[in-house]
Amino acid sequence: MDQQHKVFVITGAAGTGKTTVANYLRKKYDMAKVITHTTRLPRANEKDGVDYYFETRSSMQKRHLLEQVEYDHHLYGSSIEGLENGWRHHQFDVIVLDTKGALTYRAKLGDQAVIIFLTVSHPQQLFERLHIRGDHPDAIESRINSCEYQRDLSLPQELKGQAIELVNDDWTMTQQKLDQLLSRYI
Repeated sequence: MDQQHKVFVITGAAGTGKTTVANYLRKKYDMAKVITHTTRLPRANEKDGVDYYFETRSSMQKRHLLEQVEYDHHLYGSSIEGLENGWRHHQFDVIVLDTKGALTYRAKLGDQAVIIFLTVSHPQQLFERLHIRGDHPDAIESRINSCEYQRDLSLPQELKGQAIELVNDDWTMTQQKLDQLLSRYI
């Protein structure tokens, strides 16, 4: 893989603004969204190669997966092929991952993976954001009590000093911090 290409990995707990940050980077800096793979069937209006690469279990095993998870009896993962497809037309890719996936990307791609860990000053904000975005109260309760959510609240020790930590309390300030960060790469 070409070292001038980078993948910006956006990670952090639910409600920290990962999708908002990824969408901002895609639009403002012409980053390619990494299309991930799944063995689940497409939902209405989902397109293969746009929303996901829809796979069978056997076709998915032929991919060069960087990370993979099984959820609700379906495999999900991202691959070297997915990164390279983005890099064909863009210098940078962007992907939203949990902290476990971010660790894997850093371990496998080194400095080619730029890890941005999002957090907020007060954890109560996360609960409020999930509520505001319309998540069902039972789903919010289940999520904030999950092991994965608890894990994603803090930057893994292995990424300290390697990831960029951004406190996303104020979107205007976050945009300014992202712009400063990107000026190092452009």
